[in-house]
Amino acid sequence: MNQKDIDKALKKQEILVKDEKVWSYTYEDHISSIIKCAEKSGTFDDLPGKGKPLNLDKNLSYNPEKQLYKTLKDNHVLPRWIELSKEIDHLKEKLKKITDAEEAAKLVRIINKKILEHNLICPTSAQKMRVKKDF
Repeated sequence: MNQKDIDKALKKQEILVKDEKVWSYTYEDHISSIIKCAEKSGTFDDLPGKGKPLNLDKNLSYNPEKQLYKTLKDNHVLPRWIELSKEIDHLKEKLKKITDAEEAAKLVRIINKKILEHNLICPTSAQKMRVKKDF
């Protein structure tokens, strides 16, 4: 490597060092850089309620899970495990009325699959027992 190449490499390194000094105390991930670019270009200027805080219940702010469930409830959206619970209860009622053994066995398998999925995603206190049907 000759002296010119060394000087070029040192200049590039100086530029990088200067850039690092500017960014030395701030870490910026990819999403943050996208948001900053969008802010600079004015993408967010026409949003309604810009700068206004979200209406969060102060009593629930310490518990994000409760806040999530309250927000879902306020927007009439049920968590998947509650939807599954309702489906399971409906299928259990249907099972009580079935007299054919093969059809009942199929329905028991369907119910137990739904119970397994439900138990994987629900809180521990809401778990359900598998269905056992004597034929």
